Amino acid sequence: MKHFYTLSFLFSFFIAASQNLPAPAEFLGYELGSQFTRHSQVVDYFEEISEKSAMVQLHQYGQTNERRPLIYATISSEENIKNIEEIRQNHLNNVSNTDSSTDKAIVWLSYNVHGNEASSTEAAMKTLYTLITQKQDWLKNTIVIIDPCINPDGRDRYVNWYNQVKAAPYNVDPAAAEHHEPWPGGRPNHYLFDLNRDWAWATQVETQARLKAYNAWMPHIHVDFHEQYINDPYYFAPAAEPFHEIITPFQRDFQTRIGKNNAKYFDQNGWLYFTGERFDLLYPSYGDTYPTYMGAIGMTYEQAGHGMAGLGIQTNEAAVLTLKDRLEHHFTTGISTVEVASQNSDELSANFRKYFETADSRYKSYALSGNADRLQKLTELLDRHEITYSYKNSGKLSGYNYQQAGNQSGNFEKNTLVVSTNQPKGKMVKVLFEPQTKLTDSVTYDITAWSLPYAYGLNTTASTSTIQAGENANFGNISNTVNPSGVGYLSKWNSMNDAAFLAALLQQEIKVRFSETTFSSQNEQFEPGSLVILKSDNMNLQDFDEKVVSIANEHKRKLTNAATGFSTSGPDFGSSSISILNPQKVALLKGDGVSSLNFGEIWYYFEQDLQYPVTPVDTDYFSSVDLDEFDVLIMPSGRYRSLLNESNLEKISSFVKKGGNLIVLEDAIAAFEGKEGFGITKNEQAKKDSTKVELIPYAQRERESIKDLITGSIIRTKIDNTHPLAFGYPDTYFSLKLTSDSYAFLKNGNNVGVIQQPEVVSGFAGSNAIKNLKNSLVFGEQPMGRGSIIYLVDNPLFRAFWENGKLFFANAIFFTNKTGYSYN
Repeated sequence: MKHFYTLSFLFSFFIAASQNLPAPAEFLGYELGSQFTRHSQVVDYFEEISEKSAMVQLHQYGQTNERRPLIYATISSEENIKNIEEIRQNHLNNVSNTDSSTDKAIVWLSYNVHGNEASSTEAAMKTLYTLITQKQDWLKNTIVIIDPCINPDGRDRYVNWYNQVKAAPYNVDPAAAEHHEPWPGGRPNHYLFDLNRDWAWATQVETQARLKAYNAWMPHIHVDFHEQYINDPYYFAPAAEPFHEIITPFQRDFQTRIGKNNAKYFDQNGWLYFTGERFDLLYPSYGDTYPTYMGAIGMTYEQAGHGMAGLGIQTNEAAVLTLKDRLEHHFTTGISTVEVASQNSDELSANFRKYFETADSRYKSYALSGNADRLQKLTELLDRHEITYSYKNSGKLSGYNYQQAGNQSGNFEKNTLVVSTNQPKGKMVKVLFEPQTKLTDSVTYDITAWSLPYAYGLNTTASTSTIQAGENANFGNISNTVNPSGVGYLSKWNSMNDAAFLAALLQQEIKVRFSETTFSSQNEQFEPGSLVILKSDNMNLQDFDEKVVSIANEHKRKLTNAATGFSTSGPDFGSSSISILNPQKVALLKGDGVSSLNFGEIWYYFEQDLQYPVTPVDTDYFSSVDLDEFDVLIMPSGRYRSLLNESNLEKISSFVKKGGNLIVLEDAIAAFEGKEGFGITKNEQAKKDSTKVELIPYAQRERESIKDLITGSIIRTKIDNTHPLAFGYPDTYFSLKLTSDSYAFLKNGNNVGVIQQPEVVSGFAGSNAIKNLKNSLVFGEQPMGRGSIIYLVDNPLFRAFWENGKLFFANAIFFTNKTGYSYN
């Protein structure tokens, strides 16, 4: 056997030499693991190998916000590469249940989705080289796709920082500066989003580009390489409960087979590992669950390390964990996975085909109606996943009604969107649309509710019958024309598209008013929040009509030409109930203490959704910032107790009293609890009998603690839609509650969104947490002087996919406290 490996090595060396294929160390000029490799060097290495090897094709599938290329390599035998397009098409026929003769296994290896979990990209280079120089036999029936870095912007943020601060030689003491990343760290992408939680929502450019490539291949196996904290050993599949109910017995079993093969190599090397704990398969937007719901064997591999590990760090067990160790472990599991795929290619192909034969779902169709803009947004998401849909305009409809949380009968509304599970990706449809996810275990790694009908705020009925649709939708063409003889233009307010339209008008220095109450003009009714764009406010603006109409057409907003300022009913245009809007200059806190994720959500919202300028202000120099230069100050979720010393708290209070708006989200609210002038207080659970001692066995403490937790549940919320913060909404909103934080109603303010008797419509919430939500605040506005404090207990911008919450944020920026009222 020893001679066999020697001959194999010599044969591989001969092939590599004949093709002049450089090993990573030869190309880079240093041994892998001795330095972190910049993304551009990784790309250069993959390009070099693809140019010199007939076994590798390199593809650029996109570009990051910071203009770094997104690439993947297709690796197989020379014969397979010559016929790669035919193989790909034959494989995709398995998804559509068309006859196919493919017997090739397709394995996709994704590295470095979190930028500071940087060892996996180093492993990707070694994996590429090893496959084509030593594992050619496996590649005869296997296609391996390697994406060496899903998150180039985050990786380079981390690598560039580390290369600047590391000691020479590197310092293994955990207290050393090289083990403490500065805010925001290298984990997220440019907009500080966690790309490993964006697969299903596809809000980020990296994800959108990757999904096109992924759907062009639909692999049998997908591995997402990660790192966890330094004192945990290696994790690989099988995953932990809960598994989503659509996951097949074959998918479960094959995970275990791969895990056992990984374990074989780890045992040989004396490396520790664990399986079946912590990392479940439920939330659909991970790099393991999303591929699983698309028929693959989706898995997460977690190596100890993370951003604090650097080139080497001492662990709690007094061992030194090095980058060389970390990349070797990832290399080993990657190679092991390809080995198992090659050994079972026929079985993988056959069971992959079976996965798409039927969705076997209780609900066969989902019928959605409501705001046309939100329907359009939803279809854009479905298109990204290549999920088909159609429309229906009339007929009887019955089934489970999401808004009423019960069965109901009625009629199809015009332009009802119908999404059926009777399609190749029907199981993913079930996952994304089901009203309530079945939980086999309440201890989960992420949110437990995400149903798209609630996220998009659409009236939805789930039917146990397949709805025959296929009709055309007619939302009407938007083509406004100028009206030089009128007094101005009117536009309704009920979606983010309307908010983006307002933002564009203000940036073009067009003055706009909004209505605080309902009015009718020329027998058309306009609800509160409607925009009133008058010539009398814009007398000095040349080409007023042309500019307004052009912007409206660009944003596909329907304008109503106002012939007169005399309303049919309600206030006339000169009433104080139709208030002028001024452009808002917005400051957004960032830096130490601030949640980088929530900052990123808000930053992304301004630049991509609203397309309106925002000024990030760092907590490091906040005390020297002149807040009088701003109209709005936003404090994302975070820990601010150190920032809010007496001086800074007085500074913020003065800003609000002078007329500024302070928007405070989630955890940031706690910093103002009990502070003078701020009327926010926590709800307290009923005190337990102090004489009663609960004897909870140690082994049950984790499960007992979940009684106090809420893990991303959807809760019915009562809305006061007469308040400007809620303009454009009905009187009910389904809020995604991420924590068990509970605040009492404001005594001297406006309780705009509240929970009275808690009703969880989807997801898990612990029994104690539910009780504590009784009579709690969700959204509120507290006047202070001439300004206001806006409390957003629940995050309406969560991961940029909770589409129905976004208008609240626009209202907070433009409408709240802009009604002309003053408070003493």
